Amino acid sequence: MSRSFHPDVHERLERAVLDVFSNADFHQASIRDVASKAGVSFTTIYKHYGSKERLVFAFVDIWMGKLTDRIVDHLQGIEDMKEKLRKVFWLQLDYYEHHVGLGRIVFMTLPMNTWMADQTFAQPRMMGLMIEVLKQGQREGVLNPHVRAGALLDFLMGFVQRSFFMWILRGRQESLAGQAAVMFDMVWRGMANPDRVEDQ
Repeated sequence: MSRSFHPDVHERLERAVLDVFSNADFHQASIRDVASKAGVSFTTIYKHYGSKERLVFAFVDIWMGKLTDRIVDHLQGIEDMKEKLRKVFWLQLDYYEHHVGLGRIVFMTLPMNTWMADQTFAQPRMMGLMIEVLKQGQREGVLNPHVRAGALLDFLMGFVQRSFFMWILRGRQESLAGQAAVMFDMVWRGMANPDRVEDQ
């Protein structure tokens, strides 16, 4: 829906939403805050989105779509399952390191119950891609076949979320993506097929 705005207005709204909701408690932030920072009238924003929840969810959906595009691009030509997952893990840490505001919003600001009730939470393109990669790994006997692919995805995504949260808490003293190699080794051991010890 935000695409109906003039590109300049859309860009100002995007910056304002990112700034307001990554630096304030969700329940304290408001459309009026965004309107003031973006230089767009409250009425115009409300007419397009109807609520601050829909406003934030719409932009989060756009930003997550850009991450999905990166994942799709980077997985081209990678055949080895371990290297595919290593790349996905690194891409997410790198993306959130360079888009700290988005990470704050997604992992620390949004009320989960409200977001889960919205269609943007499902992220079908990204989740579908990752589930298919994980199922492929299970079919190949590389990944643990004794749990659902969804459980493997939860494990991977949970590690990303916790890593980002603690990186923020510890003052972002070192590169988040720079720790990816060491952390992925731990993730891989938790996801690999236990009957194929040599692949771990």
